Amino acid sequence: MYQVTKLHYHRTSKLLDIHFDDDLTVTLSCEFLRTHSPSAEVQGHGPSQPQLVLNKQNVQISQLEPVGHYAIRLCFDDGHNSGLFSWQYLRKLCTEHKSLWQTYQQRVEAHQQSKDSVPIKFVP
Repeated sequence: MYQVTKLHYHRTSKLLDIHFDDDLTVTLSCEFLRTHSPSAEVQGHGPSQPQLVLNKQNVQISQLEPVGHYAIRLCFDDGHNSGLFSWQYLRKLCTEHKSLWQTYQQRVEAHQQSKDSVPIKFVP
């Protein structure tokens, strides 16, 4: 299992650099990390119940809290702090970033389309 060796947060750009012990370094946005939090608020209470978290483009990380030698708690400035990002989960986010982000964007687009296509009933 891979270990995270360093985390570096860039406040201005809202990006988190994640360094692993095999020299893999990946940069993820706060929006991506917030919308893919391992918390029940985002993941639901089962694999078929993921929740769609919207409007997190401007969210920032307010604090990084180490949890033992296996995870980090990311505290976001919108008050969310219940997700423990294990090194294993961070590795998954890093290696599957492109497909996870694409799926998220498709879900957001489908949500927007369904919101925009609500039929209007005219009453005479």
